[in-house]
Formats: sequence, structure tokens, C-alpha cells
Amino acid sequence: MTQKLFTKNFILLILGQVTSLFGNYILRLALSMYVLELTGSATIFAGILSIAIIPTILLSPFGGILADRANRRNIMVALDTLTGISVLCTAIFLSENNAVTTIGILLIILSILGAFETPTVQACIPTMLTGDNITKGNAVVNQVASLSYLIAPMLGGIMYSILGLKPVMYASIVCFFITALFECFIKLSYQRPNKNGNMFSIIKEDFVSSMHYISKEQTGILKMLLLTSLSRFFVMGITVVGLPYIVRTILGLNAKYYGAAESTLAIATILGSIAAGLLTGKLKTRKLSLILSALGVFIIPAGIAFILPVNTITKYIINIISFSGMQIAVSIFSIFAVSLIQQKTPNHLIGKIMAYTSTITLCVQPIGQIVYGFLFDNFNNTIYFVLIPTGIIVCIIGLLCTTFFRNLEEQINLEHNTEHK
Repeated sequence: MTQKLFTKNFILLILGQVTSLFGNYILRLALSMYVLELTGSATIFAGILSIAIIPTILLSPFGGILADRANRRNIMVALDTLTGISVLCTAIFLSENNAVTTIGILLIILSILGAFETPTVQACIPTMLTGDNITKGNAVVNQVASLSYLIAPMLGGIMYSILGLKPVMYASIVCFFITALFECFIKLSYQRPNKNGNMFSIIKEDFVSSMHYISKEQTGILKMLLLTSLSRFFVMGITVVGLPYIVRTILGLNAKYYGAAESTLAIATILGSIAAGLLTGKLKTRKLSLILSALGVFIIPAGIAFILPVNTITKYIINIISFSGMQIAVSIFSIFAVSLIQQKTPNHLIGKIMAYTSTITLCVQPIGQIVYGFLFDNFNNTIYFVLIPTGIIVCIIGLLCTTFFRNLEEQINLEHNTEHK
């Protein structure tokens, strides 16, 4: 019997993600605008964000351990409740005199809570769903995140300009408490694991066992983690740093063109998520090497546009099409990669493995941004020397992974046949 995708548990999880992400996006937008208006410095807020991400990187592995040791439903309820309470306390005590410090503390608290929530949510999906529905479920979660990113900042900006900071904060608080309420009705099977020794010995044991699993027993998971992170290195470096630099500095276009480019990329991410859902059960694992290569293929025309004797608007259009194609490809690849990792990981390790995924990605993204920031600054007159070689490198990486994905598919088929005997 085929399992339904939209089970009661999954619907509740999605509804919770909608309200939680909406609350997060409007809150962070309002906080950034407030700090910028108060200090007049983008550097200050960027510095606060950079410091705030450190707890997520350091604590995510512990979040994974907790996700595998405790009741995941209870963890999500507790974390969203604590998030709402933290924002409420900040709203009460916030004033112009203590704004930067208070907002900085709030962002650090949110970062700590996020380190525990992300691996828990990701670990819930393979608990709720099975088989191809895991990929479809990840695609739906990705679509929800992309839609929230597209809509929430716009609504948050309108709310902030009309009502100010604190009403937006109170609206986000309501979102977090509604999320916790949805999560209260999720029912997940839970078996309390055996406790051997004190907290430190448990953490050590869990860390060692999970690392042994991905480095010795299932090396394919580790390779998939590295490939996913590598794709994010190139994509985040080019889009986060390169897109605004190309549109505003190289092409000399105004903020409206950049805003249109950002919206187009958000739509491309949604389309990539939809495509991943539609391709579930049809796209063979061995074809993922072609998706990764396609990511590189889409980058190359963006560089060629700066060699061709075409006007600024044509260069802009070619770049938007290239970047959108790249975004669709990376969305498909990431969803299938994460789904494969979830399917190949046993339930008692899934939280920790998902935490490693988040940690590696979080570490790689800022490195990619720094590297490409340096490259774009030093090749501002010959931007094609950055884009074309990057596209070629990604294509080569994809082609070199052909054997890996073919062997992985054979292994999955063998495991599937063994289970059905």
C-alpha cells in the first residue's frame, strides 16, 4: 500500500514551518532595518549577524545528539515556545539606549535555539515519511521556505514602515506560539534510548558512533555531504556576493533591477523544488552527476555575456537566466542529496547526521562568499575570468562523480531488493 505524502503529522509540520519561517523572516528584516536606521551602519548589523551564527555552527552537533536522544515533537514545541518568549522579553526591555546590545543578545539566543531546531525538523521527515515520499517531503519543505522568503520580507517591510519595530516583533511572537501549538498535535513514535554513563560520556559515544558510521560503514553519506557543501560553496559565493556586485557595480544598474533579480532567484528556487517533487521516482540516482554538471553549465553563459558585444540590459538578462538555471539545478541536487542521506541513515543517527549537514554547509557558505568577494574585486574588469572557470570546474566535478553516483544507485537497489526478499 502506497503511503500518503500529506499525512496528518506532515501537514502539521508544514503548517508549523510556514508560521515559524514567516515569523523569523519578518523579525529579522525589522531588526535589520531598525539597527540600520539607529546606527546608520551596515557593518554593525553585519558584525552582529556574523557573531550570532557562531553558536549555530558550534552547537549543531549537540542539537543532533539531542534530536536522537529525546522526543523530537517535544523538542520542537519547547524550542518554538522559548523562541517566542525570548522575542517577547526583548520587545519588553528594548529601548534606543540598549537596542544594539539587546538585539545582539536576541540574535545569539535565536542562533542557539536554531542549532537544536534545524536537525530536529530534518530528522522528523524520514520518521513521518518513507521511500520516495521523503524526497517529495523535502521538496515541499523547500517550497515553503522559498515562498516564505519571497513573501514575508515584503509584508514585514510594509508592517515595519507603517507600525514600527515592536508591533512586528509581537506579530512574530504570535507566529512562534502558533507553531508550537501545531507541533503539540504531532504524534511521533519514540523509544527512550539506553543511558550509559554521564552526559559527557553519552555525547562522546554518540559523536564517535555517528562519525564511525559515515566514515567507515556508509562512506557514501560523507561523500554526499561534501558534494552538497561544495555545490553550496560555489552557488552562495556567486549569488550572494556576485549577483549584487554584477548588477550594481559591473552593470551599473539601480536597486530595482537588483530587487527584480533577487525575486527571480526566489521563484527559481521554488521551481527547482517543484521539479524535484515531480522528478521523484523518475530521476535515477546516477543522473545526479548530470544535475551537478548542469549547475556548472548554467554559470558559463553568465561569463560569456561579458565577452560578447551586447548592451547592458542584454548582459543583465543573460545573467538572470543563467543564475536562475543554476538555482533550479542546485535546488534539485540538494533536495535529492539530503533525501538520500536521510534514507540511508538509521533513525537513531539521523539527527546527528542532519546536524553535520547543517554545520558543514554553514561553515562552507561564508568561505565561499569571502573567496568570491576577493575574486570579483580583483577581476572586476574581466568578470568572465571568474564565472567561466567556475562553471567549468563545477562541470568537471559533476562528471568525476559519475562513477560514485552509479555505484550508489547499485547499492540502493541491492538494499531495496534485500529488504523485499
